This record gives sequence, structure tokens and C-alpha cells, in this order.
Amino acid sequence: MAEYTLELLQPAWKELDTIVEIHLRLVGPVSAQKITDKILDTLELLKTEPLMGRACDYLGSAFVGFRKVVCDNYLCFYKIVGSVIFVYHIVDGRTDYPQTFES
Repeated sequence: MAEYTLELLQPAWKELDTIVEIHLRLVGPVSAQKITDKILDTLELLKTEPLMGRACDYLGSAFVGFRKVVCDNYLCFYKIVGSVIFVYHIVDGRTDYPQTFES
């Protein structure tokens, strides 16, 4: 099976940085490192299993073509374009995340 390339787009990196900052402030560096590793490890799995995430078309027109993979409380939204997996957003699933896609 061919391996895909994984690319986190700038908004996803910023969102991951925010998640890390929150964990650093609220729980500490060990928690921040654990959640970072967990999210990045989950995303790495997409390189060999790109369809493991659920299609998001049911969430509305802003989500057409997106898939999401769940990692703890976080949702990672991505699209597969050829042999590249583009990660667009990493959001807390407990928030009103659909607004992220409206802008």
C-alpha cells in the first residue's frame, strides 16, 4: 500500500500551539507533551490509513470533502488531495467548532 504525505496547514499548527499552551497553563508540561504526541501520532496514522477518519459531509456544505479523525477531545479535519493529506484544523470537539469553517 502506498504511503501518503502529511501536511499540516498553518491554521492547524496555530491551533495545535494553542492546545499546547492551554495544557501548559492548566495541567503542566507533561500533559502538554502527551497531548501533542497523541495528536501528532494519530495524524501520522493517516499516512497509511487515510480513510480511517469519518467523512464530514453530514455536517453541512462547509465540510464537504473533509474527513475528521478524533483524538481525545480534539477533532482533526483533513482532506485527501492526490497522495497528500492536508490537515486544515485541529479543534476542541467540546466547542462550537463549525464556526471555524465559516471564515
